Amino acid sequence: MTAPYLHRYLLLLGFPLLLASCYSARQYVRPEAEIVTARYYRTDSLDRDSSSLALLSWRELFTDPYLQGYITEGLGNNIDIRVALRQIDIANAYLLQANVRIRPTVGGTLQYSRSELSKNSQFGAQFSTLNQYQLSGTLSWEADVWDKISSARRAQEALYLQSVAAHTAVKSRLVANIASTYYDLLAVDEQRRIAEQTIANRRNSLETTQALKEAGNVTEVGVKQTEAQIYTAEAILIDLRLRAHLLENTLSILLGTDPREFARSSLEAQQLTTELRTGVPAQLLANRPDVIAAEYALVNAFELTNVARADFYPSFTISATAGLQSLTLGKFLDPSSFFATLVGGAARPLINGRRIRTQYAVSELEQEQATLDFRSAVLTAGKEVADALYGYEAATEKIDVKQREFAAYELATEYSEELLANGYANYLEVLRARENALNSSLDIVTARNNRLQAIVNLYEALGGGWR
Repeated sequence: MTAPYLHRYLLLLGFPLLLASCYSARQYVRPEAEIVTARYYRTDSLDRDSSSLALLSWRELFTDPYLQGYITEGLGNNIDIRVALRQIDIANAYLLQANVRIRPTVGGTLQYSRSELSKNSQFGAQFSTLNQYQLSGTLSWEADVWDKISSARRAQEALYLQSVAAHTAVKSRLVANIASTYYDLLAVDEQRRIAEQTIANRRNSLETTQALKEAGNVTEVGVKQTEAQIYTAEAILIDLRLRAHLLENTLSILLGTDPREFARSSLEAQQLTTELRTGVPAQLLANRPDVIAAEYALVNAFELTNVARADFYPSFTISATAGLQSLTLGKFLDPSSFFATLVGGAARPLINGRRIRTQYAVSELEQEQATLDFRSAVLTAGKEVADALYGYEAATEKIDVKQREFAAYELATEYSEELLANGYANYLEVLRARENALNSSLDIVTARNNRLQAIVNLYEALGGGWR
């Protein structure tokens, strides 16, 4: 290649780089104005420091061996988890494609053509038939002058990371749902035990009431009311059995298996001794998978805005074609059959129905929408943490109140039965005391379950469960 041509080629290659120095794509900066997590979580009862409950593995928090087994099974079989993994694979495939877009594209052609020429055409008087054999290779490369290709690659990378974050969000939610359903089952088991014990006690009371009737201390009304209380407790037990059946079906769906019965421990055995720490509010941005996913969606929208802005400028491409071309197969491999072409140029649509301007306007609006979604995700995260904290505090207080209430009703039942046996009390007082004692005992179980549920909710709200 002669020097003049070499200089031209170097100028052709260097011109896009010279233009690039006049323009560069914007760099993403996290919108701090949208990070509106509260400086505190509306409670002073829990310690807050750099450590957080979310940093614990679910195995450290949920120590029940049955629950650990079900969480492990769910993480392996749950359909939502498997769908999320496929989404990661899809995003990774597109990312691999985006990573090589900056490289030249190479193509090859092997072609044979035969033309029957008109005798009245330019060459028809000389050739009636024209055969042509061609073997060629083409190399094409677009200069990333305006950072358009790099912005598109960063946008696709953000989509991939968003899919990874979405997968961890599904894991976090699944772990919480399995634990929540398991604790509901334990609570129902405990309430069933109370209902069964109540039925047995009331059957004994029925015998006592019948004896009191024979002694003339109560009427037949008292006997029937005691009998009705047995049926009331039996109806409660039927509802609890149905509730347990439905919860087992729900747990089966979470685990991705057919409905079945589940072995489990007891509500009394649940001792969550882990110290509850919320960490600092800013840690939600690093721990909450849904917040992370929302920010990657914002990064994607931001980079696509860069791409749309770069479309206003011309694209610079260089293409080269070389190969063999001959009219006869015998001379196809002859050195004289070699040909080569080098083309460099810039292209930009002049009138294209406002498509570039519209795409840029849409990309800016989508970026604004992604910013609002990010803000909403942060606000929701802070709200869920505050809700879980208050729920834990309220459940703890309610357990204490309900235990004292139950103790009072038990004594009232005992005293009223003694007074009735000695003819000093109305039987309605006995019935009312018994009913209140049953409801209070069931409420204690509900409050204990609510405290466990609040811990699960706090763990998920802080972004735990996916580690």
